[in-house]
Amino acid sequence: MGHGWEGVVLKLFRGRDFTFTVTGAEQVTDRFRRVHLTDGGLLAATGGAHPTMWVRLWFEKNGKPHQRAYTLVDPDPEAGAFSLEFALHDGPACAWAREAKAGDTIEATLQGTGFTLPDPAPARLFVIGDAAALPAINSLLDAVPRTPATIWFETAHEDDRELPFRLDPAHHTLHHVERRGAGAHLVAEVKAALPGLLGEDPSDAYVWVACDTSTTRALAAYLRKEAGLPKDRVNALGYWRP
Repeated sequence: MGHGWEGVVLKLFRGRDFTFTVTGAEQVTDRFRRVHLTDGGLLAATGGAHPTMWVRLWFEKNGKPHQRAYTLVDPDPEAGAFSLEFALHDGPACAWAREAKAGDTIEATLQGTGFTLPDPAPARLFVIGDAAALPAINSLLDAVPRTPATIWFETAHEDDRELPFRLDPAHHTLHHVERRGAGAHLVAEVKAALPGLLGEDPSDAYVWVACDTSTTRALAAYLRKEAGLPKDRVNALGYWRP
């Protein structure tokens, strides 16, 4: 399958193409599926993986190439393997994930991913996301397992509360927030709670945000303009559009 004009643009920005092969899949909840794959040489080519690392998968939609980004789950450079997790809804990516079986292949492009924790490492971590961001959230918690972290997790369905977080009760606090008002309820909850948690000096804190695009923008603006966080202490990326 050709990658169309998007593929051409990614090539111009030095995107690298790989082919992944499915080795198995598991249904985590009715609306969340994990697919296991070999990496087609990706991890060897990149020298390993960083927290929240993602790739673009290629699907066909109405006869045209269509790409979506997914975070690597449990990358194993020695085995050349990882998993991908899908918050299931309508669309070609989720249709593929629902039917994926051992031996299936999927084309992918690595371009655009990049994340480095600040140095020195933050003393406190605040994370805001939803089901689409769960793999990235878990990889971030894995990277700094002893850093105190508060997580606000937006739930669109009741079984979102059953999704597997990698929490250490001694260091992590998880708040489930029901999705209302197209994300407005989540923004309100964070605005109500965060100032008291940050205290007078937010310089040792780090806030990571990945929700739908409009919610992410609203939170990023609040964090930088009202909460007073330095730019390098906020990482905000819109993961999807409603």
